[in-house]
Amino acid sequence: MTTQIHPTAVVHIKAQLAEGVEIGPYAIIGDRVSIGARTQIGAHVVMEGCVKIGEDNRISPGVIIGLEPQDVSYRGAESWVEIGDRNQIREYATIHRATQAEALTQIGSDNFLMAYVHVAHNCQIQDDVTIANSVSLGGYVQVGSKAVIGGMVGVHQLVHIGRFAMVGGMSRINRDVPPYLLVEGNPARVRGLNAVGLRRSGIAAGSADFQALKQAYRLLYKSAMPFDKALKQLELQAGEGLLPHLVDFLQQAQLPGRRGVISGRGQLRSLGFDD
Repeated sequence: MTTQIHPTAVVHIKAQLAEGVEIGPYAIIGDRVSIGARTQIGAHVVMEGCVKIGEDNRISPGVIIGLEPQDVSYRGAESWVEIGDRNQIREYATIHRATQAEALTQIGSDNFLMAYVHVAHNCQIQDDVTIANSVSLGGYVQVGSKAVIGGMVGVHQLVHIGRFAMVGGMSRINRDVPPYLLVEGNPARVRGLNAVGLRRSGIAAGSADFQALKQAYRLLYKSAMPFDKALKQLELQAGEGLLPHLVDFLQQAQLPGRRGVISGRGQLRSLGFDD
């Protein structure tokens, strides 16, 4: 399989293109860019700076990857964007490189970033994540595997979004989103267990993991027990499975320098969220 470069594309002689890469019309590929096998680059895509992209990615027209971070502290350090395999990055998404020397903005594999998504400097996105149209991730945001972020969500810098979490569209996220839960609103609040996402990932409603998470949610967000005491009780009964990860995430969210965790006050039960 040969590499195909449209005659109007501008590809630096030092760029590294693996077998089967396709470069569309008017794309611009810089000298520090490496693109893995069979990756498709659409029209008018721009990749500059230090960018490493894996195999079998599909990058749609107008996507911008690797430009300088929107960070007033940036002083021209050589930093990177690293993207894994089999990702779909749709029209006009922007992914900026990190602020510090040798640091990374990193996207894993099998992710789906829809149109106009912005991934700021130093973000870390794991695997199998879906981010809908016009979502903006601030600097240093971390998104866990299999999380789903609905359209037009704004995520404050330094926020962590846990794995299997679901963020409802048009939400404002200014604190950490616990794994396995559904959050929504402006400001966002925990609304329930992400039951649909868990079931789609093979965690059946009758399984021990599902029931343990459901009980944990009710203890943390539906009982009269203060949050700190409820968390300590969960620490004692965490055992094995998925629950220990939830407990660890909530503990880490309370550490100095972190933004804390989204609360569960004001659940919208009338909307039918799973509790």
